[in-house]
Amino acid sequence: MIKLVIQRLALGCLLLLAASALIFFGIEILPGDAAQAVLGRSATAEALANLRAEMGLGRPAIVRYFEWLGGVVRGDLGVALTNGVDITSALADRFSKTLFLAFWAALISVPLAIFLGLLAVRFRDRWPDKMISAITLTLISVPEFIVGYVIMFFVAVKWQLLNPLSIVTANMGVFERLEAILLPVLVLTFVVLAQMMRMTRAAILNVMESAYIETAELKGLSRFEIIARHAFPNSIAPVVNVVMLNMAYLIVGVVVVEVVFNYPGMGQYLVDHVTKRDVPVVQAAGLIFAAVYILFNMFADIISILANPRLRHPK
Repeated sequence: MIKLVIQRLALGCLLLLAASALIFFGIEILPGDAAQAVLGRSATAEALANLRAEMGLGRPAIVRYFEWLGGVVRGDLGVALTNGVDITSALADRFSKTLFLAFWAALISVPLAIFLGLLAVRFRDRWPDKMISAITLTLISVPEFIVGYVIMFFVAVKWQLLNPLSIVTANMGVFERLEAILLPVLVLTFVVLAQMMRMTRAAILNVMESAYIETAELKGLSRFEIIARHAFPNSIAPVVNVVMLNMAYLIVGVVVVEVVFNYPGMGQYLVDHVTKRDVPVVQAAGLIFAAVYILFNMFADIISILANPRLRHPK
């Protein structure tokens, strides 16, 4: 088991290295002049030459990649070209806000998704199962920005219950922050709840076809006891996988939701600097998003190995 965990960790590091190269060279081959995009069309030739020299555009890309990678290993992500702010400190502040948003969305969506999945299995092919499946399928089919604008229209504009913009400042208390993020948390909950619930239901129903479930039924156990004691524990591995993937989405995929509600997190920070062609910020934010996604996938693999003894043996 230790060997398998070490293999997963090594594979995660290799994937992160490959992701860093893809992010760096992918941005490198984009058309246009990065210095011109930062300074604007009115920039003088001397200013453009100085910025190109500062960005190291005259040196080979492979040399600049390894210099950037060395800085990342040391915790130095560079300085933003547009405002001269240290990227590491700026990303730390924005990332903490994104984690705060994702934490509350996960705290609501994960238990609710598992409960609804168990409820759908308990009342399989009856009206609770059909209603839950119809609602979740609808939520999966609708993009999150549409869900966000619909909720914003009714809750914030028509009924005027909450502020449509989720503005969070450093001097706000915990309850003030919770009130400010209520709308984006609601949207994120709707988005990830549907997929987690459907995967939970599918995983448990797959286990319910096993022979030992039939044996438990013949023993006279109730359907609730069969699901709670036999089906759910043996379907925990795929449930954990889908939960981890959705936790990664709550951090990596919040870009659209943060832009819709003007929430000052990582997604909003990335979009602002993409429009300004601030290459160091885009590279750093992209690497952090890739690291989070790889990390959660690695955790999902490790937890699946620990939860399912069959995965510990290659045969």
